[in-house]
Amino acid sequence: MMRVKKIPQRKCLGCNEMKDKKALLRVVRSPEGEVSLDLTGKKNGRGAYVCPDKECITKAVKEKRLERALEKPIGDDALKQLLEDFEHGRQ
Repeated sequence: MMRVKKIPQRKCLGCNEMKDKKALLRVVRSPEGEVSLDLTGKKNGRGAYVCPDKECITKAVKEKRLERALEKPIGDDALKQLLEDFEHGRQ
């Protein structure tokens, strides 16, 4: 009997859709409190998942979903850095 491997699912904070974990970007709050984009998916800290779409990221920040998930307020500087990391990560 063949076993089917289960694919992990995560919910995007922007569009609220369940998607494959590998299809989403992980935003992580490190133990030091720094918020950054985790392209490897292996950084230490509290993580939240967002679609690789600029609108999903901005919506998650605008509606404070990312702040609630990471348990840390996200300022304009951190948002700007996240969007820059997102642009560089897509290339």
